Amino acid sequence: MPQPPGRLSPIQWTICGVAALGFAFDVYELLMLPLIVRPALLTLIGASPGTSAFNLSVGLLFFVPAVVGGVFGLLGGYFTDLFGRRRVLVWSILLYACSALAAGFATSFEMLLVLRCTTFVGVVVEFVAAVAWLAELFPEPKQREAVLGYTQAFSSVGGLLVSGAYFLIVTYADALPAIQGDHEPWRYTLMSGVIPALPLIVIRPFLPESPTWAEKKAAGTLGRPSVFELFRPRFRRTTIVTTVMFACAYGAAFGALQQAPRIVPGLVEITTLAPIQQEQAVGTVQFLQEMGGLTGRLLLAFFAVRVVARRRLLRLFQVPGLLFVPPVFLFATTTSLPVLQFGLFIAGVCTVAQFSFWGNYLPRMYPTHLRGTGESFAANIGGRMIGTSFAMVTTQLTNVMPGGTPTEQLAYAAAVVGLFVYVVGFTASFWLPEPEGSALPE
Repeated sequence: MPQPPGRLSPIQWTICGVAALGFAFDVYELLMLPLIVRPALLTLIGASPGTSAFNLSVGLLFFVPAVVGGVFGLLGGYFTDLFGRRRVLVWSILLYACSALAAGFATSFEMLLVLRCTTFVGVVVEFVAAVAWLAELFPEPKQREAVLGYTQAFSSVGGLLVSGAYFLIVTYADALPAIQGDHEPWRYTLMSGVIPALPLIVIRPFLPESPTWAEKKAAGTLGRPSVFELFRPRFRRTTIVTTVMFACAYGAAFGALQQAPRIVPGLVEITTLAPIQQEQAVGTVQFLQEMGGLTGRLLLAFFAVRVVARRRLLRLFQVPGLLFVPPVFLFATTTSLPVLQFGLFIAGVCTVAQFSFWGNYLPRMYPTHLRGTGESFAANIGGRMIGTSFAMVTTQLTNVMPGGTPTEQLAYAAAVVGLFVYVVGFTASFWLPEPEGSALPE
């Protein structure tokens, strides 16, 4: 790039804006599920919260799209290396935006499940394509670390946006056009996911391809991506350890943090409120949790250019998370709402910051022809498939946990899962390889 490090040209600002928009709505799409799953299932299957049928349906909505997303996300990483970063990035955003719009018209549990699967596919592919694209468009190390860190921080902005959108939609749903003969907030929330497709249609022609990828492709020197190459001696340790640790980070998010919206309506001080006030309380809790996530991502971006050792950088968030996350859920139902809100804020800081860490770390561990595939394997097989399966673990563990109410059982299950994944993730960090240098491998 002709611009000196630290200064961005107009096209570079546009690139950062597109990536930030994509990251924001990735999380917007994912985090709307904890908010809408309860009212959506009440409409579509009619089962009562806390029953085995309800818990199974919740688990399926968290787990099945993640498995489908993981499989197709791995394929998307391969396509990112094969066909280019920009092309895959654009089509993945359009896929999840259109799927979200269609999901608002779901008339059955099965229809909602299928559309959540296609939404998830778009989300997981977009993450991998965007990270590889940004890393190669900003070759200067400190500028690259800052761009990756701060654009990924917009993921948590997406969490704030969906929390705020849900609060507004719940409040003003009756003034919106009827869908399927009613004014159900969960439908409008799903449909709002179409927003990122609108500006993308306008600015797509101005987006450049990764020069590193394009030059190698034109010269015929771009190696062919291969999943099997990830397990050759040069990359085996990186692939295995990052996959395990990615799974643990997502396990904490899906198995613990994202169960909080279902815990809130069961708190003693919330159960006496009117239904609309209960859902507003859920939106507020989610908003504060996402504020914690945004804070964590900003802290990660700040320390990423100041802490050289990657293990040390990651442990700045792992250790406090290990100390905070399990107690937050262990005592969630016996404390006041403000205490729960504060605890979830800290849990969000510690857990969500780790997602930004991997976006900064993984591009430095794989060469150009394998970068998308390597990132995709850790993110999709580890994070999206194995990690998100802890949502199913939590919902099924809830059925056998002690506790006087379904809310207490859910909170205790989330505490157990949170403790397990944090212990495993911290232990695995001792085997995490350090990058060989600040430049991207060729």
